[in-house]
Amino acid sequence: MDYSRAFKRSISATVAGAALLCSTAALAGEVTIWCWDPNFNVAIMKEAAARYTAKNPDTTFNIVDFAKADVEQKLQTGLASGMTDTLPDIVLIEDYGAQKYLQSFPGSFAALTDKIDYSGFAKYKVDLMTLEGEVYGVPFDSGVTGLYYRTDYLEQAGYKASDMENLTWDRFIEIGKDVKAKTGHEMMALDSNDGGLIRIMMQSGGQWYFNEDGSLNITGNAALKAALETQARIVNEGVAKPTSGWNDGISALTSGDVASVLMGVWITGTVKSQADQSGKWALTAIPKLDVEGATAASNLGGSSWYVLDASAEKDEAIDFLNEVYAKDLDFYQKILTERGAVGSLLAARTGEAYQKPDDFFSGQTVWQNFADWLEQVPAVNYGIFTNELDTAVTANFPALLKGTPVDDVLKAIESQAAGQIQ
Repeated sequence: MDYSRAFKRSISATVAGAALLCSTAALAGEVTIWCWDPNFNVAIMKEAAARYTAKNPDTTFNIVDFAKADVEQKLQTGLASGMTDTLPDIVLIEDYGAQKYLQSFPGSFAALTDKIDYSGFAKYKVDLMTLEGEVYGVPFDSGVTGLYYRTDYLEQAGYKASDMENLTWDRFIEIGKDVKAKTGHEMMALDSNDGGLIRIMMQSGGQWYFNEDGSLNITGNAALKAALETQARIVNEGVAKPTSGWNDGISALTSGDVASVLMGVWITGTVKSQADQSGKWALTAIPKLDVEGATAASNLGGSSWYVLDASAEKDEAIDFLNEVYAKDLDFYQKILTERGAVGSLLAARTGEAYQKPDDFFSGQTVWQNFADWLEQVPAVNYGIFTNELDTAVTANFPALLKGTPVDDVLKAIESQAAGQIQ
């Protein structure tokens, strides 16, 4: 999800230090790109660059691999200082933070509304990068969610695949309690200090922490209220194994401690990392909230590409993203097969890679499932303070576990959030 004309046709992935940061003003024909994760974003961007240079040999790419936090810090510093010559031509931005950059630094990113055909992308991704009628990014990977579950554990508890279809959260909790009683395995792992599950449930209900105008949407947010109540039940009724931090949660998954994981599509590689568990997993849609308009589709994570408006290579950077990320269907087949990346270009869903059965999941066409759910993800306004709201939610969630009425917890979240975002 993450850039010298000195050597034409070369593509370099560089871990940049301070010296590189000071010299990122590109020569003609060199496109500098900042992103993170060498096995995912960087590797995928190298593939995209190779495809473009095959047709445009005078263009070279300098793909810079930073840690995600470093990308964000360096981008923030460069934009705030106005030192645009320290910035790349293209940068990867996580979807949750897109509006914060667009609204905080107006004019810093190139408007692409008339440069890209956005009708071919998942609507919820396009909405995330739209401000005042202009679209500023090129959608990349989706965080479309699914419920992965252990078929062997469910069978031990007396359940079939059909029992896991069209789930509600009430039914999920009921099954989870039964699975724990009969197999000793909790249904899922849960870190109550992480807001991910609440965000998944809330977006599936078509709501977010903010209204379309950016105002807080807390005390009257039926989806958030239902998500809080549901997560509290999951904890209090013993359905979840308590975990602390990302690594602890992954350990609970890969070790076989838990019977399911509800996460974005990008977790598929981790689920499949244990070869001895092949044939013991299946995939289904996430449970639905009991609120009006709720769906069985949601999103967690995902990022997109943005072109800096001050880039000396702006036109070339835009053409590159348009030719590969907005048009090259074979590119999407390859990154799905090699990297497990479900892109946001809807036309790519008809490719062979999406329809191929997966032996690990007992022959299910898991990629096609995710592709189908992608189009159903509700579009919401992530606003510019999602991280601050997450902090307020997780800080007040323990009170709900101890019996504080949910409406009072919502008021406390709103009060804390209002103080944080002033």
